[in-house]
Amino acid sequence: MPFRIARALTVAGLLAVVAALVPLGMMAASARAATPADMAVIAWQIDELSTLDPAEVYEFAGAEIVANVYDRLVYYDIDAPDTIHGGIAERWDISEDGRTFTFHIREGITFHSGNPVTAHDVAWSLQRVVRLNKGPAYILGEFGLTAETVDEQVRAVDDRTLVFETDRRYAPSFVLNCLGSWVSSVLDSKTVMAHAEGDDLGNGWLKTQVAGSGPFTLGVWRPSEMVVLDRFEDYWRGAPAMKRVALRHVPVSASQRLMLEKGDADIARNLSPDDLTALAETADVGLRSVPQGAIYYLGLNQKNPILAKPEVREALKWLIDYDGIERAILQGTKVQHQSFLPAGFLGAIDDRPYTLDLDKARALLAEAGLPDGFAVTMDVRNTYPTVEISQAIQAIWAQAGIVLEIIPGDNRQTLTKYRARQHDIYIGRWAPDFLDPHANAAGFAWNPDNGEDSPHRLLAWRNAWDIPEMTARTEAALAEPDVETRGAMYEALQRDHQATSPFVLMFQDIAVVAERAGVTGFEVGPNFDVVYYRNIVKDGGEDR
Repeated sequence: MPFRIARALTVAGLLAVVAALVPLGMMAASARAATPADMAVIAWQIDELSTLDPAEVYEFAGAEIVANVYDRLVYYDIDAPDTIHGGIAERWDISEDGRTFTFHIREGITFHSGNPVTAHDVAWSLQRVVRLNKGPAYILGEFGLTAETVDEQVRAVDDRTLVFETDRRYAPSFVLNCLGSWVSSVLDSKTVMAHAEGDDLGNGWLKTQVAGSGPFTLGVWRPSEMVVLDRFEDYWRGAPAMKRVALRHVPVSASQRLMLEKGDADIARNLSPDDLTALAETADVGLRSVPQGAIYYLGLNQKNPILAKPEVREALKWLIDYDGIERAILQGTKVQHQSFLPAGFLGAIDDRPYTLDLDKARALLAEAGLPDGFAVTMDVRNTYPTVEISQAIQAIWAQAGIVLEIIPGDNRQTLTKYRARQHDIYIGRWAPDFLDPHANAAGFAWNPDNGEDSPHRLLAWRNAWDIPEMTARTEAALAEPDVETRGAMYEALQRDHQATSPFVLMFQDIAVVAERAGVTGFEVGPNFDVVYYRNIVKDGGEDR
């Protein structure tokens, strides 16, 4: 069976899906100039999609679909990520010791099955993430939740009350930000367990099915081709305007652009700089840029005695042509950013202390005893834009006497070497798993054990940067309950980090969304699991 069908489609709905799947050549020959009025078609790359289980999803496409078929306990404000709003929980209380969060569950919400949403479903959903112990479980593991303790730490007192206990005091904003991620998606426990096999807690069934209460249900999933979501008419916030949203896998940027220009897609997501430039001149298409949480950086391994010299670390920060790379290579898809917290996060700063300055860099190298430069290698994922960025860096460094050997590889090769601390320099992209400053501070400014057998192997560890004082400051910020004070702590931490760290922080991702004229309401937030379809509207009305 080429199609996996989660629920029956009407004849009209199936015709709409077929229309959306007509090959591009046939589209060009047809008289149809637009997608159906009640369906939004999104051209995107979704070949990575392998599961729809919120306890297992760990890639961009899966997390985004989960965000539209499930409700969460709480939500980030899409325009102000450091603000948390209620979701399934309408409000919450925090104990004096900061360890117990009591969530009060809304009344009147139903799952797609018609079953009522209760605190028992919420508790079971969170417990299930921990028990299955797949990728997303680490987010809840931050609070000391284990398979042995989770039933006691996460429990329903009654149908409307959920208690969530942490192992120690954390900043309340940190706890709520973690629970604002897809990890707190609430599942219909009765429906899921009716399809469980052995002790899999329904994981096998949920790989290709959904059991949520969100604004959409799953209509069709055709792997590496398309996903169709159907409107949930009884959604508690109001049914979406679109009867369906179709995600089409279109891996080639030029094909996405052609579909958009012809009206065969309403929204395109993965366009190259060249195609974005062309579309900027197209009257029927608008472009919208949204800052994302991912940061591009260089990691300098402190096991290399040359890179461990403070003067060398600083010199390399003055040897990046930030302006030139942004203008000639990135072309609006990324923006300069020289601190570890992305714009929009609590405590983020926009300081850019470094520019290309060959004289300063040469003086620092001379101060380090390296007036003629040195030779070094860089591990580079062999895709855009890391290859192009590394080549630009190679040319500039040569002017300071630094001979840079670029070692290309696929993501698995370069990342495996990096995680084993076997690199000299690594060009990387770090995206937070939840919208809290600790998600990045833990990576760039925290290393409690620099030993080879350390259980904590994030970015500072990978670069062998032993920082007990900065680690203590990162942990203090994690525990600070006052939001303003916590933000100020991260601001100071970043400025010290900029000056001393073995990280050359360069750019922040930007999602550039192309939309047909008249298409509004497609909400794209700062992270991969903060993308919503519910408010998409198209001129010309809808057909309910």
